[in-house]
Amino acid sequence: MNNVFFSNSEIFQTAARIVDKLRTAGYAGYFVGGAVRDMLLGKTPKDIDIATSATPEQAAAIFPRHYKIGVSFGILMIVEDDIPFELATFREEREYADGRHPEVVKYTDSPELDAARRDFTINGMFYDPVANRILDFTGGQRDLGKGVIRTIGNAEQRFSEDYLRMLRAVRFTTRLGFELDQAAADAIFKLRDNISSLSAERVRDELNLMLTGGAPAAAIRLLHKLGLLKLALPEIAALDGVTQPEQFHPEGDVLTHTLLMLDHMPLPGIELAWSILLHDAGKPATYSTGEDGIEHFYRHEEESALIAESCLNRLKFSRKEIDTVVHAVKNHMRFAMVDRMRPPKLKRLIAEDDFPLQLELHRIDCISSHSKLGNYLLLLDMLHQAGGETALPEPLVNGRDLMATGLKPGPQLGRILHQIAEMQLAGEISTKEDAIIFARHFLPD
Repeated sequence: MNNVFFSNSEIFQTAARIVDKLRTAGYAGYFVGGAVRDMLLGKTPKDIDIATSATPEQAAAIFPRHYKIGVSFGILMIVEDDIPFELATFREEREYADGRHPEVVKYTDSPELDAARRDFTINGMFYDPVANRILDFTGGQRDLGKGVIRTIGNAEQRFSEDYLRMLRAVRFTTRLGFELDQAAADAIFKLRDNISSLSAERVRDELNLMLTGGAPAAAIRLLHKLGLLKLALPEIAALDGVTQPEQFHPEGDVLTHTLLMLDHMPLPGIELAWSILLHDAGKPATYSTGEDGIEHFYRHEEESALIAESCLNRLKFSRKEIDTVVHAVKNHMRFAMVDRMRPPKLKRLIAEDDFPLQLELHRIDCISSHSKLGNYLLLLDMLHQAGGETALPEPLVNGRDLMATGLKPGPQLGRILHQIAEMQLAGEISTKEDAIIFARHFLPD
């Protein structure tokens, strides 16, 4: 492998120096895993893991800046040039009792034995930055060339060691545009129920990587094909086969529409991806047909918001992420009516903190169905006219100002303040004096 391109990167140079320090101290050291895979694919790795024959204690003596994050599994986090690296001792692992943690961890001097415990052949290669050569004991280069995701050794055994590997198989297959080996696919289908034993956080993190990794729709399709979707995201599996009115959704059923939207994300982000994924989750529960046989989903956005909150809570998302996604889902249908909204309501919509997210959700919703972008363009025109300034203006008056005119506190005072705010946003009044004059009309004779 020609490493000239990669060796110019700071992370490559630092990682190579780490390997050199290990060898000077009498230990083997290699780049390993995803970094090797990415370099063979012509990509500069974002992080580089290093495998070594040194034990964590021996490595700690070589690298003063270290953190014992996984010493029981032979892993030490070291920091060189202010860059963190995961340093892992060659090891064998046996007897996975809980579908994640090995009962037996045995250190070894053999990178070949270390490779045998890893998940997929394309992740089981080592790179020697000194000799510029690949150590491939499992056929990783062959499978990389063929575009195949294959487990190292027996697929059922590999997945039984850590059930999360079933989700990782989907992620690597779709992100790289590869094919999943049939033995791996069969093993996943057989063991699929075991993902229910995984922690919500681990499942969430894998799903996030799928949804923001370049091929989100393909990932959801493969999860569905392998029987994993109904276990990880039953809310989304339920969308399959839910028909929609052809005049609004010529693309097909609700799942087809949702996946098409995922494909249309130009800049995938977690909150946008989940807003898309869950925006129509309430359609199965609100499905009805009229006398003409046309499908209806009355108030599906409200049901979708409830489902979104339940789903994201189950997956242990942050409160901020949940609130943002739920708000976008609950309000996505109001964009169909912006051409009938009064200016004050439009200005309040545009002033919302997550308006850019909501607007992008609306755009993608439109281009993935009826393709009518009139309301989207209307909002863009408003933004242009506002010069990018979306914040609401400071109120012209407050309750104290109105009480100073002789008005009494109470519900009527609140209604008057609201009317003044509406008139201000509509451009009907623009000064405090105008607001006071309007308020005086409500003084008793």
